Amino acid sequence: MKITLEYIGEGDTVIDATAGNGHDTLLLAEAAGESGKVIAFDIQETAIEHTKALLQEHGMLDRVKLVKDSHEHLEKYLDKGSRPSAVIFNLGYLPTGDKSITTKADTTISSIVTASKLIKLGGIITLVLYSGHEEGKQEKERILDLLGQFSPREFHVAYTSMINQPNNPPEIVWITRKK
Repeated sequence: MKITLEYIGEGDTVIDATAGNGHDTLLLAEAAGESGKVIAFDIQETAIEHTKALLQEHGMLDRVKLVKDSHEHLEKYLDKGSRPSAVIFNLGYLPTGDKSITTKADTTISSIVTASKLIKLGGIITLVLYSGHEEGKQEKERILDLLGQFSPREFHVAYTSMINQPNNPPEIVWITRKK
């Protein structure tokens, strides 16, 4: 998350495509500052409630628009002409929730393509991939296939994994817009 936060300044618009328990949303709200705006998505009411409670506890709720909808619709929640400086996807399932409800390759890929068109010059898209379950494996493979096709003239795409960690640790992708 530290790398992602370096791309966010006071007043920026940022997107948390997977609000989950709200920890990333909170960090994004702090980074965007009082004049910034975070749009946080989740399809699960439980995730929205957890995120809202955490933001209220830290006095950050006024900086965040919570959206109970799929991240594939992120464009319709952005103000016209708005270009986010950062979009973060923490994929998989809600750690404390129903593990049968996971992010899906089709909607995630659609969201990544949309985010790549909307992200401002010099902005970043961060993906945290979890391949320890079947849907996560498929999602990771399809995402990496997609990102391998991104124009090197327009984007830098970096991929990292923890090769000495057991049990399918998370893998991270950073996409920065050059042009």
